[in-house]
Amino acid sequence: MIMDDARALAEKLRNSEQFQAYTEAKRAAYENPSTAALLNEFEKLRTEAQARTITGEADELSDHKLQKLGELLQFDAAAAAYLLAEYRLNALIGDIYAVLAEAIGWNLNG
Repeated sequence: MIMDDARALAEKLRNSEQFQAYTEAKRAAYENPSTAALLNEFEKLRTEAQARTITGEADELSDHKLQKLGELLQFDAAAAAYLLAEYRLNALIGDIYAVLAEAIGWNLNG
């Protein structure tokens, strides 16, 4: 029963305005091969930065590259729209996770 509810929620998420905007923005951003390459590098650097945050490692050069690449991508309208749509979708998923965590008494704030 709970998995049926989870599947129904997943379907609502797929049909949400946030996911539809994300899908369209991603398609538009990745149409341009140069933008796609920059976005792929940005995602790689972002993932590495997140891993370093978890492990407590520091790599100022990589962090600086990530910041500069993010700034560069903001000048590309399609890339900026994609990153904003991604942020909004992640915020929605985070809100859903917070509701679920609260329902079972998990404190997400430490």
